[in-house]
Amino acid sequence: MSNGSFPPTPGRLRGALVTVAVVAVVCAAGWLAWYALRDDGGRDAGAAAEARHTPTGSAAPHTGDTGGTGHTGQTSHTGSGQADRADDSGTSGNSRKKPLKGMVVVIDPGHNPHNNEHTAEIARQVDIGNARKECDTTGTATNSGYPEASYTLDVSRRVRKLLEAQGAKVVFTQDGDRRYGPCVDERARIGNRAHADAVVSVHADGAGPGNRGFHVIAPAPVHRGKADTSKIVAPSRALADQLISRFGQATESKPANYLGGGSGLTVRDDLGGLNLSTVPKVFIECGNMRDREDAARLTDAHWREQAARGIAQGITDFLRG
Repeated sequence: MSNGSFPPTPGRLRGALVTVAVVAVVCAAGWLAWYALRDDGGRDAGAAAEARHTPTGSAAPHTGDTGGTGHTGQTSHTGSGQADRADDSGTSGNSRKKPLKGMVVVIDPGHNPHNNEHTAEIARQVDIGNARKECDTTGTATNSGYPEASYTLDVSRRVRKLLEAQGAKVVFTQDGDRRYGPCVDERARIGNRAHADAVVSVHADGAGPGNRGFHVIAPAPVHRGKADTSKIVAPSRALADQLISRFGQATESKPANYLGGGSGLTVRDDLGGLNLSTVPKVFIECGNMRDREDAARLTDAHWREQAARGIAQGITDFLRG
């Protein structure tokens, strides 16, 4: 059925085809130009973003190196800016998080909670080099009955946790897991066999009321029989000095007012644990259990945590030189 139009002539058909071709070429050229501009713009934007996040003149991260020397435990760090950013995965960052890695610390919790059940055994005499002395004692207690042996174990376990967190290998002479003791000569041998970088024997004193404060006991020069402290007197004194400083700061305690001339330091030649040691070793008497003020601190768990922190920090300072 007709709609009133006429079929196209050959001339009209050619003209229409030419028009379509021209339009197609123009569109293709426009599309190509737009795509090229978009691509260049994307690359320029990416380069600009990269430039914004890359510091000028930055260098490749430096991993740094670490090393310990003898009992000082000195650690060397280089490239502080880049190394700080490597803390989560870089070698240098891990070394700083574990400053005592490779160090051995022996903690000697004074006495033993079971000593009072084995009085005959702990009364046995042992050789301490310049004399003979009882194997061990029961230790003292507060007037309310809190035993020194319980205090020393609690604080020593807290110290162990802090030191292990810094990478140290911590050895105990006893952990409440022995029938009694060990005897004072064996306590010394445990530190010697471990080739300890430092040994600290944890105690609390049993002096009269009104005598309060802490003190650290360092070995005197002893050269007799099995005892020869000549090589450990100086490093033990350095360990003592660090403990006095850090323990006082952490606990806000004052040095003992009844010995040591207020210095917090005493030197003795009658303790087998010191006489027979071949590695740096000291005793710390954290307070007087027989004094009401000191006893209130010694029986407080929060204060014991502060005491442990002071001991751990003193050991750390000594080992790091």
